[in-house]
Amino acid sequence: MPEGHSVHRLARQFADVFSGQCLAVSSPQGRFADGAALLDARTLVGTVAHGKHMFLHFDHGLVLHVHLGLYGAWDFGGDATFRGASSIGAPRKVGEREVFDDGATGPAAGGGPEYTGPPAPVGAVRVRLAGAHGWADLRGATTCQAITEAEADAVLARLGPDPLRNLPGDKEGFVAGVRARKTPLAALLMDQKVIAGVGNVYRAELLFRQGLDPWLSGRSLDAEAATGLWEDTVAMMSDGARDGRIITTPPGYWTEPAAGLPAPEESHFVYRRHGLDCRVCGSPVALTDLAARKLYWCPVCQQAS
Repeated sequence: MPEGHSVHRLARQFADVFSGQCLAVSSPQGRFADGAALLDARTLVGTVAHGKHMFLHFDHGLVLHVHLGLYGAWDFGGDATFRGASSIGAPRKVGEREVFDDGATGPAAGGGPEYTGPPAPVGAVRVRLAGAHGWADLRGATTCQAITEAEADAVLARLGPDPLRNLPGDKEGFVAGVRARKTPLAALLMDQKVIAGVGNVYRAELLFRQGLDPWLSGRSLDAEAATGLWEDTVAMMSDGARDGRIITTPPGYWTEPAAGLPAPEESHFVYRRHGLDCRVCGSPVALTDLAARKLYWCPVCQQAS
């Protein structure tokens, strides 16, 4: 499932390529036909990402609400002026990377014929958005619905603070929310009502970077440590939104730091490194299940104090 940084990048792409345009909205697959009819020929006026949810706001007060889930993905394409991301979502053969593509065609781009509109849909396209210069196709999402602004606000009200929005009061709300619970930290970080957008990769890496025992209860975490956890989440996810990848190791751990970004196998401290030496202490990285997902951690670096 894409983590929060991917959804924020995706929302930014929609704003870049479609904002202010009157869009043709359809459901080639047919499952979203009624919702598409409500949004068709309306102007996109705003895009909001919160956690793993995206909201596309239209000029008549309706919102396209999308949650990609495990198998959702967007494809973009268009002319040389249209820039979008290709196959954002899952399944993700390149891990957490988002592969950007110009979608460039036509003589000006050194490509084929001029853009004349979207091609015929391929596969089960739940919804297609098409503007003057390109299109976006959605497949396989857990949630795809046309809702009112009030209904969108209700969805947001059920979610915890998003580190990438980092609105006033979010840090304090996170600290209070975590410290009010007896639940282990590794479960709390996966609870979208506590913090929105953190997934399995961020969970493992945040707990390692903060030297926190995954089984430590939220109530046992002091305010300073909880604040540090929030601030590191903001920093790490901001890096992910910038780079299009989750990179949690500093350049000192990379074979070729001058290259700018590390190789995938050098990007993380513990995630998917079960049985390998901890990059800090040399002990084997451990693996277990917690909150229905695989948890990677270092039993030495993350001992409870």
